[in-house]
Amino acid sequence: MLNTPAILNAFATALSPEYLLITLWATVLGIIIGMLPGLTATMGLALLTTLTFQMESFQAITALLGLYVGAIYGGSRTAIILNMPGTPASAATSLDGYPLARQSRAREALGLATIGSFFGTMVGVVLLLFTAPILATYALKFGTYEYFWLALFGVVISGRLTALNDPLKGWIAGFLGLLFAMAGQEQVFAYARFSFGIQDLTGGISLIPAMVGAFGLVEILSSISNNQKPKISENKGRLLPKAREVAQNAGTIGRSGIAGTLMGLIPGVGEDIGAWVSYAIAKRFSRTKEMFGRGSTEGLIAAETGNSAAVPGAIIPVLTLAIPGSAPSAVLLAALVIHGVQPGPMIMFTSADMVYGIVAAITLAACVMTVAGVMLTTPLLAVLRIPRERLLPVIFVLCTVGAFAIAARPFDVWTMLGFGVLGFILKQMDYPMAPLVLGLVLGDLLDKSLRRGLNLSEGSLEPFLTRPISAFLAIATLMSLALLLVPTLRRIAKRNNR
Repeated sequence: MLNTPAILNAFATALSPEYLLITLWATVLGIIIGMLPGLTATMGLALLTTLTFQMESFQAITALLGLYVGAIYGGSRTAIILNMPGTPASAATSLDGYPLARQSRAREALGLATIGSFFGTMVGVVLLLFTAPILATYALKFGTYEYFWLALFGVVISGRLTALNDPLKGWIAGFLGLLFAMAGQEQVFAYARFSFGIQDLTGGISLIPAMVGAFGLVEILSSISNNQKPKISENKGRLLPKAREVAQNAGTIGRSGIAGTLMGLIPGVGEDIGAWVSYAIAKRFSRTKEMFGRGSTEGLIAAETGNSAAVPGAIIPVLTLAIPGSAPSAVLLAALVIHGVQPGPMIMFTSADMVYGIVAAITLAACVMTVAGVMLTTPLLAVLRIPRERLLPVIFVLCTVGAFAIAARPFDVWTMLGFGVLGFILKQMDYPMAPLVLGLVLGDLLDKSLRRGLNLSEGSLEPFLTRPISAFLAIATLMSLALLLVPTLRRIAKRNNR
């Protein structure tokens, strides 16, 4: 049951001048970060987390949520104007946004993206408000055995959905992340594994330096490798869409919002897959399928609605299961723990005010995002004119400072550099980064749950397969592997027979 007084109190707090100011600067900062190729939402959250240690917990979470919402939306700016998605979540936006810009409809495309992002976030917020308490109630039934399969299922499904053309690469990246998570002291007997005599490795690999390297440094290296210098489009036109046009796309907004939220719920899938799935569904139901990829306003709205709806969707499992739905939400999970909030099945009993506060903060951030997106479109485009040669060194310094500031350990800087180089090599071979990071995030949960489960069952695997929820998750995981592994093996066999 929803606590109406608590919800109203959360919105009253979020609307106070202090929190309005925090939301304003954080959301605008997020839009700028999202606009700049190389600065992703994950990287922005990781860097901002290091600056919130002295802030009160809800202030810090409000700032992080504002940046999160703004960054996912901000990526549409470069996707439409330059055909360069500022964030991976905006890749689908460029399919129709850039053709619209080339048709002298750039401002219209920016306005449609803004409206789509607002409604997508609102759909996700409503589902977050009503779904989180229900999911938290069912999460109480999760034990050690269920968490093992949930962690494994998250890695498997993430590998599948982030590497649609070759799921095997997604799985390899995911299990590579699990392997890295095994480094350091294990949780039962505190035995140091895979430390190779390196003292710093006994504490394990820190998540935020690894993510800053895997996302931030990889984008820097990729930008240098591609050597792209696009031109700015100066197209002008109507910014805000007509009410009739928005009403005509109500079905697309509703379907895309629900699809994006559901994609956010799946561990490790995230906003980019939410956009692609929403785009595919919109094309399936569209009466003008031939326009998709050539400047379809329907396709643009679907993509932006889907990736923005995935933001509150990804936060649902963070709050109720302590499992991130996307890479940025993994940083948010770490920030919640740092600021004394313990996500998990009991959160609605121990920190219900924080849950309602998060709902209010996301709602307010969406409103600020919409106003800022409309008012600051022209000024923000000037940021894109910063020469790449000046921008990339600044980003690299931010990566280094962000990695070092968490624990003031030089080893974390080396971790950031190592994951950056490894991520760049994997990206050149079309391996997705999200499963690798998710494997690192879920590795501790998977290992701990497996060990505790085996201790409780005295070495028997039976409870992992016979408990109702465990059996369901086991079947879902094995079916996900079987349905795609068999065709993959057949393709490999045909290739070898040639």
